[in-house]
Amino acid sequence: MEEVWLALEIGNSRLHWALFIGKKLYSTWDSDYLAESAIQQLAKCQTLDHLLLAISPPHQKIRVENTSSSLPPLLLASVVPGQTAIWQTYPNTRVITLEQVPLKNVYPTLGIDRALALWGAGKTWGFPMLVIDAGTALTFTAADANESLVGGAILPGLGLQFASLGQQTGQLPFVETRKFAPLPPRFALNTTEAIQSGVIYTVLAGIKDFLEAWLQLFPDGKIAIKGGDRTLLVNYLKALYPEIIAPLIVEENLIFWGMREIVMGDKNVVNDNSYKKAKVKRQK
Repeated sequence: MEEVWLALEIGNSRLHWALFIGKKLYSTWDSDYLAESAIQQLAKCQTLDHLLLAISPPHQKIRVENTSSSLPPLLLASVVPGQTAIWQTYPNTRVITLEQVPLKNVYPTLGIDRALALWGAGKTWGFPMLVIDAGTALTFTAADANESLVGGAILPGLGLQFASLGQQTGQLPFVETRKFAPLPPRFALNTTEAIQSGVIYTVLAGIKDFLEAWLQLFPDGKIAIKGGDRTLLVNYLKALYPEIIAPLIVEENLIFWGMREIVMGDKNVVNDNSYKKAKVKRQK
């Protein structure tokens, strides 16, 4: 029977889970952060079913046939050092580090999430590859045909920009990101829509500028997008710039594809019980 293993991406806002059977992605789900005491209780689960019941959402019952009496290995990629530390209390945790991602020319503080998403996208659809992550932060990360990091950029995501105006000003309201909202009027006649216009249209213009610059550098380059705001941004971009959005690959599981590449390339990552736990480093 193929190896059952769990993948956990610890993002800035939530936990993102995947269950693999060998190289097959069996199921994915999201959850809130868990307290250290709750993570310690997971180690007491006697079967895989008990573990899945504890970590999966109530509306998503995940079951898989597994004859092993031991808990599956947990492959972890994290950009939150505090969470990384407490998850290492789970006995079968293997932390994926930047050194394990075969990208060339990486710099030491490159976030493991950005590296894995780029590696997963490139190995799945080919290099050159640009990955846009529309999450808490909006990031651009690119590699050339030689699988060498070209570079990228980081800016606040939609939600963070809206929140900063609501929290750091005296009179501006807090505006929530609505997942399927229509484009606001560009020249607004009320404060809420003025904030929406300012944030959304400048973000969209910035994305368009990066896509055009990328395709000038690499006319045959691929572009993929992930992250919680991906659907909203793709719909907006289709409305404003349909010609540039056509080749965009929309895929939420890029980091998990990157983790799978690491696992399939080195089976010891999931099989070696002596696997050393990584030191927690601040990543950007």
